[in-house]
Amino acid sequence: MKLTCLSSGSGYQFPPCHILEDVCGFRILLDCPLDLSALSVFSPVPPDNDFVSDGKASYNSARDCFAKEQEIQKRQKIETPLHAKDLIHDELWYKTVKNLHLWDPSSIDVVLISSVMGMLGLPFLTRAEGFSAKIYVTDAAARLARLMMEDLIAMNMEYQYFYGPRESGGPHWMRWEELELLRPELKKVVVGKDGTELGGWLPLYSSADVMDCMRKVQTLKYAETACYNGTLVLQPFSSGSEIGSCNWTIDGPKRNITWLSCSIFASAHAMNFDYGALRGRDLVLYSDKQFLPLMDEVQSNDASSTIPSNDLSSLRCCSADKDDWKKLTESLLSTDEILEKEKMDFICSCILQSVQAGGSVVIPYNRLGILLQLLEMIPVLLESLAADVPIYVISSMAAELLAFTNVIPEWASKPRQEKAYLFGLSIPSSKFELHFEVSKVSSSFWMFLQMFSGEPMFSHVDFVNKRKLHVFSAIHSPELLTTWQEPCIIFAPHWSLRLGPVVHLLRRWSGDENSLLILEDGVDPDIALLPFKPLEMKVLQCSFLPERRLPKVDCMLKLLQPKILVLPDDLKEKLDFSNPSLDSFSVLYYTEGETLSLPSSPEGTLDLEIASVLAERFAWQNLGRQDVMYTRLEGELVMEQGKFRLLPGITSADSHPSKNKEMKSDAG
Repeated sequence: MKLTCLSSGSGYQFPPCHILEDVCGFRILLDCPLDLSALSVFSPVPPDNDFVSDGKASYNSARDCFAKEQEIQKRQKIETPLHAKDLIHDELWYKTVKNLHLWDPSSIDVVLISSVMGMLGLPFLTRAEGFSAKIYVTDAAARLARLMMEDLIAMNMEYQYFYGPRESGGPHWMRWEELELLRPELKKVVVGKDGTELGGWLPLYSSADVMDCMRKVQTLKYAETACYNGTLVLQPFSSGSEIGSCNWTIDGPKRNITWLSCSIFASAHAMNFDYGALRGRDLVLYSDKQFLPLMDEVQSNDASSTIPSNDLSSLRCCSADKDDWKKLTESLLSTDEILEKEKMDFICSCILQSVQAGGSVVIPYNRLGILLQLLEMIPVLLESLAADVPIYVISSMAAELLAFTNVIPEWASKPRQEKAYLFGLSIPSSKFELHFEVSKVSSSFWMFLQMFSGEPMFSHVDFVNKRKLHVFSAIHSPELLTTWQEPCIIFAPHWSLRLGPVVHLLRRWSGDENSLLILEDGVDPDIALLPFKPLEMKVLQCSFLPERRLPKVDCMLKLLQPKILVLPDDLKEKLDFSNPSLDSFSVLYYTEGETLSLPSSPEGTLDLEIASVLAERFAWQNLGRQDVMYTRLEGELVMEQGKFRLLPGITSADSHPSKNKEMKSDAG
């Protein structure tokens, strides 16, 4: 068996991507994401007042003039600060997984998806000629991914309206002479460190591509079993990182494998990490690297290891070089002794101070769980202080997304499930009580039950009904214009700051020093904020992940106890396997862009299930050795559910003759 790491990823927004080869003769692709952080090399669509009637022609002319200036500066070796004009001014293209386009799509047999973000690049693959693989994903992740892809398509339309039909032969910025003019910071994103990533850029897929992709997907619930070709048994188990996110087990006749993706031990909204189902496996592929930037040693008496007081005056723009801002950012990006709720409380306090000062707050959301938690906490905080500040959620899929979150209790955390129905349900019009096991109830049944009693799992439903939370499909919606009020708090896509309502909002408030932009870790603020400079509004960048330190990783590996552990090479110097509790398994390391050969399964470990009818016919004979006996059986050897089974042979009345099978066994 072989493992090829196509991409080591860069956090939640761009998860790792791998290919497993020769798994019982099959090739498995693990995740198919998009690197949406690479969109930062593009410039947003300019505002209308930047153009005359033939705006596109004028804009292209200005771009050509600036390109000539760049070439002169490059020849004269003039170093200038990175400017918004250095960005690529053209229709957005999207960066797929490095080198995935070099693999023959027809050679892939199975695709496993671990999260919503791991599915965003899938329509590119499913529309490829020859692709016929079976795709497995949890039901919740598939629904959320569809909404996110449709929203991405809707936002991308703004670029298509402005730039018109696509150029034949590829966009101008992909020509080599244009790439040479790019600033080094941007060129590194476009072509990669070794210059091999240019072929991964593609124009965005269409709604028809998404629909075709979803038709090829087989959805599963947590712990539900799927069998591929009678050989591989596949099961998803909750990873705790997000609603619908999962780890996968792959069971075959020779070996059982666990693919461990981004996992969080305890979640405030999603079902917790189900590590019990992953214990004692033959091989564990550990691909979670989100904690790597958080593992630098922090002294307990270091000022950066504690969150400063909730004083918004300590915040500065990202361009400012202030020690207090650096300490605040480091403390938010670290996870040392900081619980998820404590981080959320601190962020809410910063939001409150901003609106009290008369500023508005923009939150480009990406993770559904963070959106839901903030929509619960902020209205309560505003109500307690009698602050009349509206909250808007603006997205083409916002209404459908929020409605979906209250009919998926089987994917939510235990406290959320218990909030709706804990032990049973009493229907007022009946004289009986209905009891059920929460984890086995389908979404449709939950919708039926909520018609009679219970309360929503997430509080945003009540806030919408009380007109404290407003949901709109577009920023130019007439309903939004009639209810608009400032200051306000707005949740809107897109976190790359290159498309969607957030672009218009940042242009409106970038000069307001009392306004606040909250960015999740994963985007480079130096490049992302270029189009909005000079920037006066405050920018708070933070990680929403709960604490995950090395001791927790050690503890998890001790619990799982695999025979073989496969880790990213980044962990080679980070984890100490000299600990006696961790020396019971072999450790291998993989590197991005390289293929790792994994050890073969030990010989003689195959199991065979024999039908009871055949077992009654055992007639043991001595083989000539004292400890070995054999018997002859007549039956049919089949592969079912990843196991070899010997079944009664086909009778003489059937058209096909039965097969004779000989089996050797230890006499014990």
